[in-house]
Amino acid sequence: MAGRKFVLVVYDISNDRRRTALHNALLDFGTPVQYSVFECLLDTGGLAQMKKAVMRVIRPRADRVRFYYLCARCLAQTEVTSGREVLGSQEGTLVV
Repeated sequence: MAGRKFVLVVYDISNDRRRTALHNALLDFGTPVQYSVFECLLDTGGLAQMKKAVMRVIRPRADRVRFYYLCARCLAQTEVTSGREVLGSQEGTLVV
């Protein structure tokens, strides 16, 4: 993960069209793990591109988007009870 950041993107958008548009835009940067939740492993340039893509879709006064940055130690403590493994937890695997 050297040079890359693990970012959890969480959003709450009531408008169906904007919510779908954001979901589709985020598919270029990460993996959906739940409704309105994406795991992304990005370098600085990719992170900037993702934020620009988000801002092109949302209405800041109506929509809520949060970016949570997890350090390697925090990521190592993540528990998955079912579904896919955490992005980047499998050696050599990167889904973008």
